[in-house]
Amino acid sequence: MGHPTGKSCCMPSASRVGAEDVDNATPAPPAAGPGGADHVAQAKAPPRRACGGDGDDDVRVDGDDALAHLPGGSFMMGSEDPDGFATDGEGPVRAVHLRPFAISRTAVSNREFAEFVRATQYVTSAERAGASFVFYLQVAEATRNAIRRVPSGLPWWLPVQGACWQRPQGPGSHIYESLDHPVVHISWFDAQAYCTWAGRRLPSEAQWEYAARGGLAGSKYPWGDELEPAGQRRCNIWRGEFPGRPARGWQPGTLPVTAFEPNGHGLYNMAGNVWEWCADWFTPDYHSIAAAVDPVHIAQTGRRSMRGGSFLCHVSYCNRYRVAARNSNTPDSTSSNCGFRVAAAA
Repeated sequence: MGHPTGKSCCMPSASRVGAEDVDNATPAPPAAGPGGADHVAQAKAPPRRACGGDGDDDVRVDGDDALAHLPGGSFMMGSEDPDGFATDGEGPVRAVHLRPFAISRTAVSNREFAEFVRATQYVTSAERAGASFVFYLQVAEATRNAIRRVPSGLPWWLPVQGACWQRPQGPGSHIYESLDHPVVHISWFDAQAYCTWAGRRLPSEAQWEYAARGGLAGSKYPWGDELEPAGQRRCNIWRGEFPGRPARGWQPGTLPVTAFEPNGHGLYNMAGNVWEWCADWFTPDYHSIAAAVDPVHIAQTGRRSMRGGSFLCHVSYCNRYRVAARNSNTPDSTSSNCGFRVAAAA
């Protein structure tokens, strides 16, 4: 299924709060989808190694802070996949060389972010704004029905008062039973603040993609070219019909940061679950203008790069859970499907 032009992706920008007055704005209530199953971590597919280093022997996992130390080297970055979005600038495919670096094996969890907040008393962008975007099926029906202003073109996103990292679905919700899930409602500025405290940094787009590929050359996903090899689920993306008919037994939301099998570099959830901020400013011309050695796009564009897709991505609307897929948002934007992972020098 080709995507010659990009649709509005499955997360809104902070500037779109209240962008449109709509009565009964949210999609129709969900009906039972075509079967489905509860979230289950599946077995790992056989890898096809061919890029960056000589294999698992070059990857070192630091048990103290859960960083995977990657050897770097040259790899083919980008994609000319007909399933991609031309306006995102996923290609042309080109050779990129990276110095060795380290990256966290998982996205930052609620537990980890809570430690940061306890130590610093940091107040996130969503908390300062007093609201954040929550997908409508994650919101209590009474709250859902009371909201009349939604982003233009994205009526499934609701600006919920009080929604933030501690209350991901708004007032009355909490993270007590999901401390091992990725922290959400995180702006680029929040991610940067955490990195400063932790002595880390955000990965560049090139580092993120190299890490996501897990040593596989030219594959569509972190585990290979099939979305569900042998019928096995490998990532947390939308199941059912987007946006109003989730599959029976599946609810839109995050899973633990170690859900599913890791890729060849030992990294979890490099596809789906939550979007992850990168260090770069976003431009669709990235592959034409960025350096070939350790590229980071530093020219300001108003939008920061994001990678990986989320639990709301679906082939019918936003298939940006492929390793070469790109996305962006304004750095102050927050939502219930956006988090981050950290990187460091080797």
